[in-house]
Amino acid sequence: MQRRQGRVNAGLLLLLYQISQVGLRNIPSVTLGVLVLNIFFFLNPVRPLPEVCISVNEGFYRKNWQRLLLSPVHHADDWHLYYNMISMLWKGIMLEKKLKSTWFAYIIVVFSVLIGVVYMALEFMLMKILDDPSYEMNCAVGFSGVLFALKVLNNHYNPGRVSSVLGLQISSKYACWVELVAIHLISPGTSFAGHLAGILVGLMYTRGPLKKIMEACAGGIFSLSDPARPRDYYSDYYRYSSYPYGTPRNYYDYTGGLTEEEQLERAVLNSLTERDFGGATYNNERRPYGFWFPPNQHSEEEIRRQRLRRFERR
Repeated sequence: MQRRQGRVNAGLLLLLYQISQVGLRNIPSVTLGVLVLNIFFFLNPVRPLPEVCISVNEGFYRKNWQRLLLSPVHHADDWHLYYNMISMLWKGIMLEKKLKSTWFAYIIVVFSVLIGVVYMALEFMLMKILDDPSYEMNCAVGFSGVLFALKVLNNHYNPGRVSSVLGLQISSKYACWVELVAIHLISPGTSFAGHLAGILVGLMYTRGPLKKIMEACAGGIFSLSDPARPRDYYSDYYRYSSYPYGTPRNYYDYTGGLTEEEQLERAVLNSLTERDFGGATYNNERRPYGFWFPPNQHSEEEIRRQRLRRFERR
């Protein structure tokens, strides 16, 4: 707490504001727990950052294995915390509902430890290949490695999407790799090896043996849930499409938990839908922004217009 006195933590205040906009009751329990844990250790660090960060020197050589648990939940400053936790908020909302809370918590714990191990292995390899002993001293903190792993999982369970990276439209299949390079170029002080470790652990889960190993270790303790991969990621939000006009809504109900990118994509789809039906309004309903679905039943006037268009095409 001492190292944060004397200045306003604008990033922390903004994070708390964003959480309040979503609403605590709309954040799944494990995701909320991760947010609270990281905020707590930001305000009350166990030790100074040099004593909790993970490196080859501290992990492999000095056997300070407790750093595998401490380094992911400590952050360099309030903006480091803000960007990581905002990303965790949306990824948690998307993934925890699919994987179920118990299994999602299991993933967070395993990923947090395993990413630290892979990070040290990558730094050790760089040290040997480049013959540069400075790599064994590179010390990393923060939750971003886990976030890169969760991004791989999110792209795996929600395939076919397009992500915007620096204004470029990138297939979600490759977005994490583009982000890996882009973040390192924009902010060279970030841990390239830490982010790469996150991607590799995510691929070990989705394409490698990690998921089966975790299931074997769980031994039926957890109620496993592996949703079908091609599942339509909008299906969870159908229930928000028929809110009556004037009903009070919180932030989650208003966006359905979609990110700005996903809201934009849904808005484009809706605009195309409105064109298909002649731009008609349905019962003068006020539509939630970004993910409105037209009702199944149409008025006689709308049906007549559709029939006329069919005849005109012939």
